[in-house]
Amino acid sequence: MKQMVLGIDIGTTGAKAVLIDASGTVLAEHTTEYPMATPRPGWAEQNPEDWWQAAVASIRRVVADSKVNTRQVAGVGLTGQMHGLVLLDERDEVLRPCIMWNDQRTAKQCADITRLVGFDKLIRITGKPALTGFTAGKIVWVRENEPDVYARARHVQLPKDYVRLRLTGEYAIDVADASGTNLLDTGRRAWSDEVAGTLDIPMAWLPKVHECHEVVGHITAQAAAATGLAKGTPVVAGVGDQAAQSIGTGIADEGMVSVTIGTSGVVFAATNAYRVDATGRLHTYCHAAPNRWHLMGVMLSAGGSLRWFRDTIAQSQISNLQSEIGDRKSEIGNSYDLLTDEASGVPAGCEGLLFLPYLSGERCPYPDPDARGVFFGLSLRHTRPHLTRAVIEGVTFGLRDSLELLCELQVTCARIRVSGGGSRSPFWRQVMADVFGTEIVTVNVTQGAAYGAALLAGVGTGVYATVQEACTRTIRETGSTVPGPDRRTYEDYYQRYRALYPKLKDEFGLLARTAERHQEDASGNT
Repeated sequence: MKQMVLGIDIGTTGAKAVLIDASGTVLAEHTTEYPMATPRPGWAEQNPEDWWQAAVASIRRVVADSKVNTRQVAGVGLTGQMHGLVLLDERDEVLRPCIMWNDQRTAKQCADITRLVGFDKLIRITGKPALTGFTAGKIVWVRENEPDVYARARHVQLPKDYVRLRLTGEYAIDVADASGTNLLDTGRRAWSDEVAGTLDIPMAWLPKVHECHEVVGHITAQAAAATGLAKGTPVVAGVGDQAAQSIGTGIADEGMVSVTIGTSGVVFAATNAYRVDATGRLHTYCHAAPNRWHLMGVMLSAGGSLRWFRDTIAQSQISNLQSEIGDRKSEIGNSYDLLTDEASGVPAGCEGLLFLPYLSGERCPYPDPDARGVFFGLSLRHTRPHLTRAVIEGVTFGLRDSLELLCELQVTCARIRVSGGGSRSPFWRQVMADVFGTEIVTVNVTQGAAYGAALLAGVGTGVYATVQEACTRTIRETGSTVPGPDRRTYEDYYQRYRALYPKLKDEFGLLARTAERHQEDASGNT
């Protein structure tokens, strides 16, 4: 039996390929990066051709590095950034750049969707309110703002599904990614004729929905020539990146909770039945495992906040910092490690400095595209290490917001498995343990969503019998961090943190309208 499987992740910053064997051992991995465009404040777009070229490059590199006979690859699994809108014409040509998950342009359309469908009905059917990140609002936005593009559209694809189309020639989507469009009847795991009909979105544009492990196509001769994979290799439906990340950390049954700190931050809890948060603050999706669902809270700028801080505020100091540490450079590592190392010398709470991590607006628990980042409490005493620690603490406070909502729904969070770039920092793990008041657990897998996609390929091709078996055979806990003496300090600062957004909400909206007005005036004067 073939015992190797390949996972491909079409992420926000790059396409990652991971090849593993049946025991879960990583044979090779590679990431090829690509850019993101922000043509206007709050907008985010990418060129789907960049995904394809990056995926091809990463696959070819993994094949070369592993030196495997690709005929021994049992199957391919796909994952990727969720919610992005790719519109194709009748010849499968891309009509416009993808409108991405973190794009905030559709506030009006989301309000219209809520009015037309009804808030309660949206929650009951789709498991979530209409928010700017989700796909339905993007489709309506194109109809209202780019009618020529809309008139030529014949197919809707999400990012990973476009890459699968290039690999197999098949239109398909999985239940987990589809449940992030605002168009799926999430409890039934099927497209909602009622919601799509109310919004006048053609059902013919939507690809067939599959369970995540189901084989939906095979590598074509053209794709084989491009990637080096064997023609005819099975490709499974795959899954959106957050559900794939959960599989890659073993969150497959109720009672298991994970926190992921990547560009975004995600709190994820598996459930054995379809359950919704009637307020819409937490969102319900289909899980990657059949007959499972998950509750998810998402903050839009988690690790992205620290990256922004590094690139815009701290970058000029990093070279100086590297020279200061001298022989410790190899011990401390990359630029993030340098920042967190010096931040660890600042007391918890940063001597009265708080950071609101709403750099791209926010989704949970505040669905507000106008929310913005704030340093609150700055004084002459505060230095770069204070600001670094404030960013890390602010992101962690934001993640706790979603954990508090899980507690309201009686979801147990006694132990939390963590993953993503932020979880690699012992300092950040300790901050999480102290802020959450919970044991933080790491696992042996660090390849994230691509690893979960590979496991699903193994389920679909018989390497593993079930998703649960795939997790049990490959994933194990490797470390634990428990709350320390800073827990009480953080309890006080968290209460101050959560009081800030309600007080600033109206000002965020007024500031956004002011910026829009001046941008329009500037455009009119050019």
